[in-house]
Amino acid sequence: MSGASVSLRSVGKSFAGRTVLDGVDLEIAAGEFVSIIGPSGAGKSTLLRLVAGLDAPTRGRIELRATGHKADVRLMFQEDRLLPWRPVLGNVLLGIKGRKQDAGRILEAVGLQGRESEFPIGLSGGQRQRVALARALIHDRICCCSTSRSERSTPSPGAAMQLLLEQLLVARPRTVVLVTHDVEEALLLSDRVLLVKDGGIARDLSFDQPRPRHRGDPALSALKEELLDGLLTAERDLAAVA
Repeated sequence: MSGASVSLRSVGKSFAGRTVLDGVDLEIAAGEFVSIIGPSGAGKSTLLRLVAGLDAPTRGRIELRATGHKADVRLMFQEDRLLPWRPVLGNVLLGIKGRKQDAGRILEAVGLQGRESEFPIGLSGGQRQRVALARALIHDRICCCSTSRSERSTPSPGAAMQLLLEQLLVARPRTVVLVTHDVEEALLLSDRVLLVKDGGIARDLSFDQPRPRHRGDPALSALKEELLDGLLTAERDLAAVA
C-alpha cells in the first residue's frame, strides 16, 4: 500500500503555558484516509501541523514510516497557494526534478491536460485547486495532509472535487489526513473520523462502507447524526469552559 503510516505516542502540545493537546495516542495505517472534526479551538489544526512536521510536540513522539522510501509529507490547504510566477507544470513540480512525465499524467487525470504552460492567474478557482491536488499527489509515498479553512462560513470543497479526490486515491492510494468542519464530507471520503475534544481524541469512528458513497444513504445519515451530536456536545463543553 502506498502512503506513510503515522504513529503518535503520548503526544502533547502547549502554547504559552496553555495545553492544546495532551496525551494523544493515534495510529494511522499506510493508505488510510482519516478525517478530523471538532469545535474551533479544540486542537484539530494543531494535530495536523504536528503530523505534517510543521510544529514539534511539547512531549511525546511522532513517527512517520514508509516501506523502502522516506516518508514525505505534503500539506494541502483549502486555498490553492500556488506560486503566481510559476506555470501550472512548474507549480506541480515544485521542489521535484525529473518527473515531467508523471506530472503530465496527473494533470491529465485532474482534467488539466494542455494547460501546463498557463499561469495561475488564467485559471478558475476550481482549476487552481486541481493544480494544488496534482502537486500533492505527485509524491509517491506521502502522507498528504489537507485542511479546510477554519472559518465555519467557508464552504467545503464541492462534490465534483470530492469525487475527483476519491477517484485519484483509488488509482494512486495515499495516506490522507483531512481537517474539516463538514461532517458529511468526512463520511463520504474517509475510512475513519476522529472527534477532537478536551485536548484528545474523544471518538474514533471507523467504517468500511464501499465507495463511492452517496449523500442521503441511510447508514451514512445515522453516522452523521452520531457525529453531529458528539460535535455539538464538544462545542457546548468548550463554550462552558471558556
